[in-house]
Amino acid sequence: MSQVARDSSPLSRVFAGTVAGLSAPRRLFPIAVVVVPLLAVQKSFSYDAMALPVGMLMCAAFLLVAPTLWRYLFPLHRVRAPGVLGAIVYGAAGVGLMFGIGRGLPGLIGMGGTLLTTFPGLLVSVALFWVGGWGLARDIDLEQHLLASQARAAALEREAEHAQLLALRSHFDPHFLFNTLNAIAEWCREDGLVAERAILALSSMLHTIMTAIRATHWPLAKELELADTLFRMYLIRDPELFVYTRDVQPGLEDTDVPPMILLPIAENAMKHGPGAGHRGGVALTVRADATTLVIELVNPGAYRGPRDGGSGLPMVEKRLLLAYGDRASFAIGPDHPDHEDGSDPQRTRVTVRVPRALAGRSA
Repeated sequence: MSQVARDSSPLSRVFAGTVAGLSAPRRLFPIAVVVVPLLAVQKSFSYDAMALPVGMLMCAAFLLVAPTLWRYLFPLHRVRAPGVLGAIVYGAAGVGLMFGIGRGLPGLIGMGGTLLTTFPGLLVSVALFWVGGWGLARDIDLEQHLLASQARAAALEREAEHAQLLALRSHFDPHFLFNTLNAIAEWCREDGLVAERAILALSSMLHTIMTAIRATHWPLAKELELADTLFRMYLIRDPELFVYTRDVQPGLEDTDVPPMILLPIAENAMKHGPGAGHRGGVALTVRADATTLVIELVNPGAYRGPRDGGSGLPMVEKRLLLAYGDRASFAIGPDHPDHEDGSDPQRTRVTVRVPRALAGRSA
């Protein structure tokens, strides 16, 4: 937007928008259909030479003032003046302008009577000012609102596409992908069967991720399948890297959850656990009571606090907030030895608690 447009008054901006709206071909034609015959009648049934100029002035005043004033007094989505006061101002403007041009101007220049400047003609002109100004103003406002909505929708669509790419990046560590592809390249020379298994697992994982970034929710079984595939990918590269166990309470696999909530947690566990040289077991447990689903993942390696520049776990917290509001919780920290399973503080535990039903959906 130019500096002139930013510095202009609200009324001048409304006027500029009205002129632009009236200039659209779809309005110029119906306006001409009304104005041209009206001026032709004014000229044909009036004997004064100034009849046509006065008629043109009345039509120009109507077209420029009536829709501009209505749009200024009665904006489509906000109120600038009280309804009654605005109606009085609009009505008085129509009467004053039409009678001022139709009676005042002819009196000043000594002009004779014309069709539009008679009292009945002026009443018709005032009525056209009121009704025509309202109709043109609403049409212009609705069109501009539609165009603005379409522009916002297009911008949101572009942002959504960008967000999908960001989601793919934030939920899938590219270093893991690159390392896996490099490993597959080596296995292709050394062990074709292992390379084939890795390619199939990676393909399945990528297909599931691409499906997930377009979904708003999916069954917990999909989350578990994605985490299982990730762990298998690491174990294909190094079967002795860690021991993976999974304990899921029966009947929870159909519970709806936001897509890819678990994947960043699993990647974090691999990156800072076995991937950082910490050997041991990786345990995934899922349990629930009547209202709450609890997902826990424990990995070897002591918790060192939040990592600078990390985006995966903060993204999980934001996704939980969007999906559940304050009804969900996310916690990561040392796996203290007072747990019943005999865990130790040299391990890290992530706990996610969410309602068993997403907002607006039954459990």
